[in-house]
Amino acid sequence: MLCNNNVSINAIRLFSSLQNKIFVPVATLTQTTNNNLKSTKPEFKISESDSKIQKCLTMETLCSTVKNVQYAVRGKVVIRAAELEKELKNGVSKPFERVIRANIGDCHATGQKPITFLRQVMAICAYPDLLEISDFPQDAKEKAKELLNACGGGSVGAYTDSAGLDIVRKHIAEFIKNRDAGISCDPDNIFLTTGASGGIKIMMKMLLNDPNLKPAGFMIPIPQYPLYSATISEYNAEKIGYYLDEDNNWGLSIDELERSYQESLNRCQPKAICIINPGNPTGQVLSLENMQQIVKWAYDKRLFILADEVYQDNVYAEGMKFHSFKKVAAELGYPYSQIEIASFYSTSKGFMGECGARAGYFEVVNMDEDVKAELKKLSSAQLCSSVLGQVCMDTIVSPPKPGEPSYELFIKEKQGVLNSLKEKAQLVTELLNKIEGVKCNPVQGAMYAFPQITIPPKAIQHAKVTKIYH
Repeated sequence: MLCNNNVSINAIRLFSSLQNKIFVPVATLTQTTNNNLKSTKPEFKISESDSKIQKCLTMETLCSTVKNVQYAVRGKVVIRAAELEKELKNGVSKPFERVIRANIGDCHATGQKPITFLRQVMAICAYPDLLEISDFPQDAKEKAKELLNACGGGSVGAYTDSAGLDIVRKHIAEFIKNRDAGISCDPDNIFLTTGASGGIKIMMKMLLNDPNLKPAGFMIPIPQYPLYSATISEYNAEKIGYYLDEDNNWGLSIDELERSYQESLNRCQPKAICIINPGNPTGQVLSLENMQQIVKWAYDKRLFILADEVYQDNVYAEGMKFHSFKKVAAELGYPYSQIEIASFYSTSKGFMGECGARAGYFEVVNMDEDVKAELKKLSSAQLCSSVLGQVCMDTIVSPPKPGEPSYELFIKEKQGVLNSLKEKAQLVTELLNKIEGVKCNPVQGAMYAFPQITIPPKAIQHAKVTKIYH
C-alpha cells in the first residue's frame, strides 16, 4: 500500500483459528400450586434440557450466500494483526516492536495528514458556532454556510434526499463536466452513497435476475478488489473472472474477455463488466486505445459497464493519463455513445484519503428513465448517506478557487500528497525488483503494487513435507 509511511521487504503470513463458544444459561420458572394460602417465591432453575435449547440461527441454518462471502481485506490476517497489536500493548515480548498494516488503502491510519480546507468546512458544518471564530478563512465559512443552508433545519444532523443534497449533486455534475472536457452531466444522474462500495453494491443489485431465471453474471478482473467477489456471493450471482495481462502492464485483452464471456454462458447470463481503472490491486492505468476496444466489445455484448474510477487522481507514470469510460464512449460516437455506464468515485482515495467520512457517489449514463425511477426507489430504502460525508465530497469536487484565501494551501497540500505517492510508487517498484525471485511491473497509478513471486522448488517441497502446502 503506497500511502503507508513504511516500505517493508519481508512479509509474514499469519493465520489464526479461533473458536468462540458462548454459553447462555436458560432459567425456567417453577411454582408450586396447592390449595393452601401460603405465598411461594418463584425459583429459577437451570435444567439440562433447557441448556440444550436449539438456537434459531446456527451455522446449519445460516444462509449459504452469507457463508460463501470472502473478504480477505479484513480476513484472518487482519484479525491476527489486531491480536498482535493488543499483545504488544500489554507488554508481551515479540521479536518486533509494532505491526505495520498494509492490507487496505487507509492513508490517514498510516500517517497522512488531512487536507486543511476539507476539515475546516466539515468542522464548521458539524459545529456552526465556529463561524464566529476568526481563525477560519472566509472561503471555508462561505462554503459551510452554503452547505448548511441546503440542510434541513440548517443542520448536518438532518436527513437529506436519498440521492443526496441537491447543491452537492450540482457541484459533482460540474466537476464531471470539467473533467470530461465539456461533456454534459445531469445532476439527476448523480447518487451520493456510503463510500463507493455502497454505490457498487446497489448497482449490482439492480442488475440481478429473477430467481426463476439464470443467475446474473458479473465479469470481474483477476486480480481484483474483493468487494466484487464478496458481493457476487452475497447476491447469489455468478462470477466471471477475466485475467489481466501481467506481461502487458496488466492490460486488458479483448481475446481474454471473449474467452471468459463464452465460458460463462452455460451457467449464467452475463449482465455487466466491472473495470477498475486505475487498477486495484495491480496499479495499472488503461490506455485510451485499450478503453476504446473495451467499450466496443461491451456494447456488442450488451453489457453494462461498472467503471470503478475511485483512483482517477492517482496517476504517476510519465505519459499516462486518466480517461473516464463516459468520455471514451461519448467520443467514440454513435452507437457506442449509447452504452450504459455507472461510474464510481470516493473521498477515500486520491489525495484526500478521507476513508472514515464514508462518502462516495456514482453517475449513471444512458440509463432508462423508468429504470432510474426504480433505482431511486431502491436508494430511498437507505434513507441517505452520511451528511458530513456529503460535505466532505463537496469540498473535493468544489475546492477553493485561485485568489481565494484557502487556495494556495489547498494546492500545496494536494500536490504534496500526490508527489509523495508518486515517489513511493517508484520506490516500491525498485525495492521489489531487487529481491531475488520477485518481479513487479511499474506502479502506474492507484496505491498498490502487485508483484509476481517465484517460490524455489526446494521451498515448495519443504512446505509439502511440513504440511504447510498441499
